[in-house]
Amino acid sequence: MEIRVYTQNEQAKGHFGDGEIVENKPIGFPHENSAVKRVGPLFYWAWAKSLKTFEIPLHPHSGFEILTYVLNGTVGHRDTLGNLQQVTTGGVQIMQTGSGVYHAEELSKDTEMFQIWFEPHLAKTTKTPPTYNQYDHEEFPSETVDGVQVKSIIGPSAPISLVTDSRMKDMEIPAGKAFAMRLPAGYAHAVVVVEGSGSIGGQDEADEPQAVASKGDFAIISADDEASVTYRAQADAPFRIVLIQVPLEVDYPLYRK
Repeated sequence: MEIRVYTQNEQAKGHFGDGEIVENKPIGFPHENSAVKRVGPLFYWAWAKSLKTFEIPLHPHSGFEILTYVLNGTVGHRDTLGNLQQVTTGGVQIMQTGSGVYHAEELSKDTEMFQIWFEPHLAKTTKTPPTYNQYDHEEFPSETVDGVQVKSIIGPSAPISLVTDSRMKDMEIPAGKAFAMRLPAGYAHAVVVVEGSGSIGGQDEADEPQAVASKGDFAIISADDEASVTYRAQADAPFRIVLIQVPLEVDYPLYRK
């Protein structure tokens, strides 16, 4: 098993306006010099924070599947398909941008959100009609396992299923607790720490590789063979992570970054 942790200093930075919205980017755009260029078809991941209410004006997208996950606050959306919507804490907007669409986003003051781009086979998806959907927090299945709260956002039990091979979960692990997840051969876990700090590694802390990750860190876990990855909170505080599972390789050409 290989575990790599990237601090915020190794991630790309961005902003909108005069700094009304600031971004930390675990995976940046090609020119932004982030340490991680992509994880398989996981093309882009930004953590945006609004210092005051601000709208990012209409701009185009095509091909990519673009997910906005609201960690806190309110995000407004309008697009050239005729949608005018808002989504609040815990909710998701998903655009499958297909042959092309323009959209604008408005973040209310103190909003925090992830925007994540998944890359399907662009030569195929750019020939399909664009779509927009959104889901409130309550629409996502959540289960509690030994005190660990696991919210499924993308995957078989979740309301969102993408063309891109992917699964996504938001997990809160109580202080001192641990949660193990299967990592299939040929796949990776891409993880952003939202709150707290904890360790990542095998089930046996003595024999398996371990790494420590704290709020804002980005971790990538991969293995040649199927493995079990344990996420363990420190003793004094909960450990909240957002985890995306994607294949390391796909059977179609990926955009050259």
